[in-house]
Amino acid sequence: MSTEKKNYALPIGIMFALFAMISFVTNLAAPFGTIWRNEYAGSNVLGMMGNMMNFLAYLFMGIPAGNMLVKIGYKKTALIAMAIGVLGLFTQFLSSKIGAETAVFTSGGFIIKLNFIIYLLGAFICGFCVCMLNTVVNPMLNLLGGGGNKGNQLIQTGGALNSLSGTLTPLFVGALIGTVTVKTTMTDIAPLLFIAMGVFATAFLVISFLSIPEPHLQKGGAIKEQFPHSPWSFRHTVLGVIGIFIYVGVEIGIPGTLNFFLSDASEKGAGILTNGAAIGGAIAAIYWLLMLVGRSISSAISGKVSSRTQLIVVSATAIFFVLFAIFIPKTVTVSMPGYSVTNGFNMSQVPLSALFLVLCGLCTSVMWGGIFNLAVEGLGKYTAQASGIFMMMVVGGGILPVLQQFISDSVGYMASYWLIVAALAYLLFYGLVGSKNVNKDIPVE
Repeated sequence: MSTEKKNYALPIGIMFALFAMISFVTNLAAPFGTIWRNEYAGSNVLGMMGNMMNFLAYLFMGIPAGNMLVKIGYKKTALIAMAIGVLGLFTQFLSSKIGAETAVFTSGGFIIKLNFIIYLLGAFICGFCVCMLNTVVNPMLNLLGGGGNKGNQLIQTGGALNSLSGTLTPLFVGALIGTVTVKTTMTDIAPLLFIAMGVFATAFLVISFLSIPEPHLQKGGAIKEQFPHSPWSFRHTVLGVIGIFIYVGVEIGIPGTLNFFLSDASEKGAGILTNGAAIGGAIAAIYWLLMLVGRSISSAISGKVSSRTQLIVVSATAIFFVLFAIFIPKTVTVSMPGYSVTNGFNMSQVPLSALFLVLCGLCTSVMWGGIFNLAVEGLGKYTAQASGIFMMMVVGGGILPVLQQFISDSVGYMASYWLIVAALAYLLFYGLVGSKNVNKDIPVE
């Protein structure tokens, strides 16, 4: 593969920005939920609905996004994704301006308002955007880097920026909100929405004028090859697909529910009366920061430690962390950093459970790569099909957190983490047993 590095410096920078934006846009949904939860009498399920809508889009767009790369190429797919992103973010902003007092229907005793419906629509649209960008940025960075070690280095750098962005998002949202009150609305976090729209708009304009290689663009008349089997023919792949669904739910559910817990000033929550949202956002940010640390450690040891071993170790460790969080009384506290616009950085007393849940970031950081590598091992020509299926299963990041919030509404925040324990137990099983390829008789060449 031949590329001229000087010609691709700018598109590489844009891809880095888009890599960061994937995490930024995705991670807006959970902290935004603290606003909607407050508007709907503390319903955690309704508070997490924006997150669910964001991930639900993956179920519909996972495979079509991959097909778009083949039919219209990287450049056009990226441009369409960014245009959709601007539309989704602006729709979320409109939720603070339109229909604030207009009821649409009643559900579960709550009067669902038009502004909430508009917000959910915006979150769903943003889900289409990030799904499409996820299918573009990894292969495009590898391509622009010329493949090999350089291409992998660019992908790792993009992943680091993705983690950093995920760290900053809940921190920024919490800082802008401070303490959630009856007057808190989406208007309070409008600056973040406009910054994100500005990044997408700038990237759209820059990429529009760039020439990008399109090696996978399908020419007219190409015939799609038919295979006698599929990824569903492999047991370890099927179990891995379930694992990806569960993993993304765990990754999102741990910090999302923790944020709700810390920002809930009632007896049911952590009981932090001042700047609860800011503290919750800052501590959730530490979780994402530790994911960056975990990925860095994994990159350093992966040459000597197998994906299977890493998955087994982190799954077992995370189970212990979550169990500690469940059983430690919330009256046992620890000092952790918080941030607000008015007070800046300061140390706050929070339940010790928060520390153990934050430490789970070190564990979840390596799970995606481990599950994916194990699930596609030995697939050969069926790997591309499996990748599309895995992208669809990211929907677990929307479904499992909502289920967890249903439990938290019913029996409490910490009790809802039993769902996380069960999910982690499955991932441990997959590492120990389910990841073994028992279908080696199927030809894959």
